[in-house]
Amino acid sequence: MTLRRTALHDRHIAAQATMADFGGWEMPIEYLGTLAEHAAVREAVGIFDVSHMGLTVVSGPGATNWLNTVLANDLDRIDSGQAQYTLMCNDSGGVIDDLIAYRMSDEEVMLIPNAANSDEVVGTLLAAADATDVTVTDAREGMNILAVQGPSSAELLAKVGIAPELEYMTFRRSQWKGHEITVCRTGYTGERGFEIIIPDVGVHDLWDALVTHGATPAGLGARDTLRTEMGYPLHGHELSPDISPVQAKLNWAIGWDKPTFKGASVLRAERERGPERILLGLQAVDRAIPRPDMQIFDADDQPLGVITSGTFSPTLRQGIGLALVKPSVSDADVVFVDVRGRRLPFRITRPPFVTSHVR
Repeated sequence: MTLRRTALHDRHIAAQATMADFGGWEMPIEYLGTLAEHAAVREAVGIFDVSHMGLTVVSGPGATNWLNTVLANDLDRIDSGQAQYTLMCNDSGGVIDDLIAYRMSDEEVMLIPNAANSDEVVGTLLAAADATDVTVTDAREGMNILAVQGPSSAELLAKVGIAPELEYMTFRRSQWKGHEITVCRTGYTGERGFEIIIPDVGVHDLWDALVTHGATPAGLGARDTLRTEMGYPLHGHELSPDISPVQAKLNWAIGWDKPTFKGASVLRAERERGPERILLGLQAVDRAIPRPDMQIFDADDQPLGVITSGTFSPTLRQGIGLALVKPSVSDADVVFVDVRGRRLPFRITRPPFVTSHVR
């Protein structure tokens, strides 16, 4: 399979990034090393090329109201100029994708789905919009997304001529050196940050300007350690067509009072009876690093669940992970993870593992 490349591929190669397949895209995993890039985001500012993410526009008369019958969260909770974390579920309550919705107006919403799920999101919307006046457009081609993350991110944007005055989960359209951009105050790291949507014609200049003024290029390795420290779900790990948002403890991202949305009846029934498994965090008691698919047991060797994400936390200097476990498991319980044939102790905890500074 030929991997797709972002417009910044040449910049990644010039910076000697380690590249790998991610969702069908050849993406940078690390440049200086994941630990250094992670620290740059926590302590100063890092920049991620996340142009592999999808970009879908839903438009037309009543587009926002129509989309609100498909997506799980309630778009009426936000106004034009605001963004929202939301979910697209299947009829059985599983998650097709988690995504960010930008409410442009009553007639237009822009969606940012995950790279590997973008085509399915577009296909699901097209099928649902059949026989309506709503138009669904895959707008990813020729567009890029840069994530500028870290405590110095606002100062960095000001240095390159982008106004950073935005409240959390709000966005604005503006111009940068003659290019139309959309700037949103959001991110996937737990730090104050921004995501900038910009066309191919301007992305090289913007990347170069941000790096010149102090941004550390960061790869998907650091993106994963950062989001795991925050307990943020990753589709294919904590969410999937077989893992519901109720199990993933994302009830806050569901518009329960809406008349309907995809998977609504199944999810309402699951919430009423209680899920058979729930998402929790765990920290190593000793020196151990959990990895996805490792099995979890209690002190009596009875199975409790499975690790969905696991890594070494550069901030805490210890192993941390997320896991789907039986609902009988409680905070502060000690459980045992099968790490390459050894049952090692971990303490159940409630993410985030480190303090969030997104606001």
